[in-house]
Amino acid sequence: MLHLLANIFQLAQATPGNEEPAAEPTPPNEDSTPTEPNEEGNQEAADATDAAAEAAEPGFLADFLDTGALGLLLDGGPFMWPILILGIVAIAVIIERYRSLKMLDNDDADLRQQVLDLLTEDRVEDARNLCDSARGPVAAILSNGLRKYLILRRLGYDPAKIEEQVLQSMENYSVHIVAALERHLPILATVSSVAPMVGFLGTVQGMIVSFANIVATMGEVNIVEAAASGIQVALLTTCFGLIVGIPAYLGFNYFSGVINGFVLEVETTSTELIELITLQLTLAESAESATSVADSAAASIAQPSVVKVADG
Repeated sequence: MLHLLANIFQLAQATPGNEEPAAEPTPPNEDSTPTEPNEEGNQEAADATDAAAEAAEPGFLADFLDTGALGLLLDGGPFMWPILILGIVAIAVIIERYRSLKMLDNDDADLRQQVLDLLTEDRVEDARNLCDSARGPVAAILSNGLRKYLILRRLGYDPAKIEEQVLQSMENYSVHIVAALERHLPILATVSSVAPMVGFLGTVQGMIVSFANIVATMGEVNIVEAAASGIQVALLTTCFGLIVGIPAYLGFNYFSGVINGFVLEVETTSTELIELITLQLTLAESAESATSVADSAAASIAQPSVVKVADG
């Protein structure tokens, strides 16, 4: 009996319900700090990613050359460079002519009136000095005519000869004045004609190349897209040629109108000066004739008295 109870007690201790549970493994701490080798690897990977992104982005110079007017200029081909040079020349001529002609914009009507008043008072030297101190084509033509008139009158030339010589001198000098006013204007006329023609030539050349490429790649690309792209690039030279030629043409016409105004003032001044000189010469000749007549009359009156005294 005791032996049976001992066996039952041993079986009761061996049952699973009385065993102690095994210890569970401790999970890793999620908030634990990674080791130093892992930090260095992550930093190198980030640097490599940034370098790849920078390499993939286009540079500033490439972006500047591919956009805007400069990008179109480069896409237009070799004929764009002559058009660019013509544009720079046209801008330089427009600035130079505008500044030069702006300096000559004086009150010529006031100068003409002062000169005419001085000539009416027979102050030719003062009138010439006034013209020498002024600037502009009108003052220059008046100074030339007065200088010629003063010299010929001092030399005692015939009045008709003086008028002819003064008129011829002023006409010859006006040719030089007009030539100085029209300086560089032929360049503007040339640019206004040549720039569009160079643009047309560049367009024709571009279209020839475009159609040759289409024939060479027949069946490989879309013909409509290839033709449209080539024609678009070829038309850039025509566009830039017109952009240069139209302002040059407008500048040429504007400066021609200003110069024609100066020429009209010069011709009007020359006519007024010749008329006044003719009037002065006529008055001087009339005064000399009246003096001669008076002297002859006085001599004829005095001659009978002398005869009577001799008879007595």
